[in-house]
Amino acid sequence: MSKPLVDLGRVGVWYGAIDALPTPEAQRAAQVVEELGFGALWVAEAVGRDPFVSAALLLSATESLPVATGIANIYARDPMTMNAGQKTLAEAFPNRFLLGMGVSHGHLVAGVRKHDWSKPYSYMVEYLERMDNALFMAKGPDEDPGRLLAALGPKMLKLAATQANGAHPYFTTPEHTAIARETMGADALLAPEQMVVLETDPAEARRIARAGMKIYMGLPNYFNNLLRLGFTEDDRADGGSDRLVDAIVAWGTEEQIAERVAQHHEAGADHVCVQVLQDGSAMPEDQWRRLAPALLDG
Repeated sequence: MSKPLVDLGRVGVWYGAIDALPTPEAQRAAQVVEELGFGALWVAEAVGRDPFVSAALLLSATESLPVATGIANIYARDPMTMNAGQKTLAEAFPNRFLLGMGVSHGHLVAGVRKHDWSKPYSYMVEYLERMDNALFMAKGPDEDPGRLLAALGPKMLKLAATQANGAHPYFTTPEHTAIARETMGADALLAPEQMVVLETDPAEARRIARAGMKIYMGLPNYFNNLLRLGFTEDDRADGGSDRLVDAIVAWGTEEQIAERVAQHHEAGADHVCVQVLQDGSAMPEDQWRRLAPALLDG
């Protein structure tokens, strides 16, 4: 399939922690992201806000900023509901909402939601077919807005290129971006996430990085992908080896972080969504303001 209609620009902001903000402050965060010129704002779904309701509130508070879901959990709503949510927002905010979908993780699907997570890939295949055939008897967007899949392994990456409009890899490296581009071909959108820490002291930067990585290190989806990239179980010890931390999280000066983002682009990414890691849950406005010139002026 071709790339989606929504123009995300070259660099966006991934901000799952936006759920920790009161809604007016979350809307102001979106306004800051728009003011600074980032191409898109990415929001997540886990056990917080509904991503469609949240996206509507953020889109309403901004003028032109696209909002993307990274990702909406396919086990959280049936295909007809997912399709309706996508088309409702795409019609209300033309070319500003991009649906990213994924199978999430076993502890969230089977553990929290009590769904069967035994065959996530097969479920995704069936889910996309049912979305394509879902009834929607309301005014929809004039054109198909497109959709992305959370994809890391070869099967899901290929599915993202053939039954969706691209992929949104998370918790990975420029080396994976190159593999994803080769797997999907030139026509699919590739929008990886990149964690960053604006800190030049190695010990402090890696401390913040390990805290941000902690929840993901124990999730099979992510660590199995790291094993495919050449990391080992030894790299998982003590919160992650320096080698692994430095591969997953770009830290240092604004210019050093921009260099990592450029590596993703050179490897084939169309768009890179940058996630600032920090202590606490306050909006990382200062970091966004420092990063924007380095990331957007190139």
